[in-house]
Amino acid sequence: MYDIITFGSATRDVFMIGKRFKVVESKKFISRKGLCVPLGSKIHMQDIFFEMGGCGANAAVSFARQGFKVAYLGKVGEDADGREIKEILKKNGVSLGLLMQSKKWHTSYSVIISIPQTERSILEYLGAAHHLYKNEIPWGKLNAKWFYIAPLSGPSWKLFEHLVDFAIKNKIKLAVNPGRSQLEKGLKKLISCLDKIDILLLNQEEAAKLTGLDFSQDKKCLEILRDKVKGIVVITKGPMGVIAGDKKYFYKAGIPKSGFKERTGAGDAFGSGFVSGILQWSSEARGRSDRTSQLDAKLRFATPEAVKYAIQLGTANATSCIQKVGAVNGLLKKGEWGKWKKVKVTLSPAL
Repeated sequence: MYDIITFGSATRDVFMIGKRFKVVESKKFISRKGLCVPLGSKIHMQDIFFEMGGCGANAAVSFARQGFKVAYLGKVGEDADGREIKEILKKNGVSLGLLMQSKKWHTSYSVIISIPQTERSILEYLGAAHHLYKNEIPWGKLNAKWFYIAPLSGPSWKLFEHLVDFAIKNKIKLAVNPGRSQLEKGLKKLISCLDKIDILLLNQEEAAKLTGLDFSQDKKCLEILRDKVKGIVVITKGPMGVIAGDKKYFYKAGIPKSGFKERTGAGDAFGSGFVSGILQWSSEARGRSDRTSQLDAKLRFATPEAVKYAIQLGTANATSCIQKVGAVNGLLKKGEWGKWKKVKVTLSPAL
């Protein structure tokens, strides 16, 4: 039995890093800012890196480094990029027993255009990882304690409801980080599944989309969602830290003061680090006799101490991740915390 099976994309990431890209402000861009280059010209790159990425693969490596028995269920192409992804997963201790290969689709691909210590834009090709279908899933082999469902894009988003139903039927706990396709195309299905989810991981934009509220109303988003989700809701706020909530408590934390090289993969690092923290604390709690460290039957798996620990581990993992180029190169191993102090987590009763 696996401790965790992760679902989501696996991509070949190419980082193009240069100082000559221009950032312009315009209402034509969703973010109100654009990364631009002169048309018809050549732009000198400062550096280039070829790495593995993809939310499902990133999370799988993170869980493996935290000491869990983990498998990644996804699809790559029968090409050089697919072979490289398999090698990286294997090297990091991730089981390849559920990994599929496609003859039709190339391995998913991303080009990350990055300005050092500023920001980046991503060009993506929705390849093999995004063409995963219900009839391809080896349902009889999905023997795990947890499912970690990362963003499912392209036709793969239709798998979400089936994975949730399978998990509930087989008493598998669920950590879910919904993606753009699930929020845009499968919003109704996602909402209908909230009461089955143990850990819901979102960023501010995703929380706003899911609740229909403004981006700035993050605490209100949290209050609405925590009443619908079975377990705990976590909303990341980038440089502003994180908030979380369950039926009993509200949590808040900042981030350590640190520089960064590249932000790609930070969200995956936090989410997988948070879930790892819950699992580690819960596992250790079974061997303790003090009442406060035992699993809370009403919350099913997480005491306040466990959530605090999980926030600290997730934050440390994300902070370490962004110190290196590539989504998995900076991920922490079990017992590591990086050179930064653990963040302070404040707790207050839920309203």
